[in-house]
Amino acid sequence: MKIALIGADGQLGSDLLRTLSAHDVVPLYFPAFDVTRPSEVRAEFAALKPECVINTAAFHRVDECEDRVAEAFRVNAFAVRDLARICRDLGATLVHFSTDYVFDGRKTEPYVEDDPPFPLSAYGASKLAGEYFLRALADRFILIRTCGLYGLAGSREKGTNFVEAMIRLGDRGGPIQVVDDQWVTPTSTEELAARIAALFPLGQTGLFHLTNEGRCTWFDFARTIFELLGKTVDLRPVDSLTFGSKARRPRFSVLENRRAKEIGLPDFSDWRDALRDYLRKRGLI
Repeated sequence: MKIALIGADGQLGSDLLRTLSAHDVVPLYFPAFDVTRPSEVRAEFAALKPECVINTAAFHRVDECEDRVAEAFRVNAFAVRDLARICRDLGATLVHFSTDYVFDGRKTEPYVEDDPPFPLSAYGASKLAGEYFLRALADRFILIRTCGLYGLAGSREKGTNFVEAMIRLGDRGGPIQVVDDQWVTPTSTEELAARIAALFPLGQTGLFHLTNEGRCTWFDFARTIFELLGKTVDLRPVDSLTFGSKARRPRFSVLENRRAKEIGLPDFSDWRDALRDYLRKRGLI
């Protein structure tokens, strides 16, 4: 299958590029390829003739989205609208990624695919708008909601990921404050890429939740990082109000991989095992 991979040098894109090596994958990189320039995107895809387009591009600096709402919607919503139209016209399947932040966190059990979304932030609203454009305009699509991504390539837009940020803070010394009232499931981009590769042969489309198994707070995640590294740091739990982020986050945004389990997709590992594997491959344990 010929695949156009948007954002092939990002932390998820890098793992997808490696995992999908059995396919004819055309990597596309920003700024030479910019999803917010639809006429150029259409011309590029008309020449490439991909059977599938995977879009990992996003504006996901959550707090910045509160001040740069127009840019968040330009990348996370309107670019998805244009990609959906272009893929429909070219007969290509569009694979797109969304977020646990489309939910408000009022549930106390994991969210499934048909739970109603209610975002609390500009970022979440922009990602949900992108979902709606995709569903309305694409003939064939795979929409994946995931959570707390980290990968060996690091996040180029953010300049890091949570694991690497904690390691750097631990090396500097001094107290580290991490929120302890937001429940998530940290997810390995390596494992996510492997599940996407396994999904293609099944011919399934629509919405999927895909994350590692289990749940933790961000504080639990940080504490486990340092435990696995064998490092003693001054790690302090705080609540969201004390931490003072500009954007509101859901208190509970754990996702259930319900559809993936129904169709027999290989199970993800527990988040702790995935983290241990990541640190081992980083040569840190």
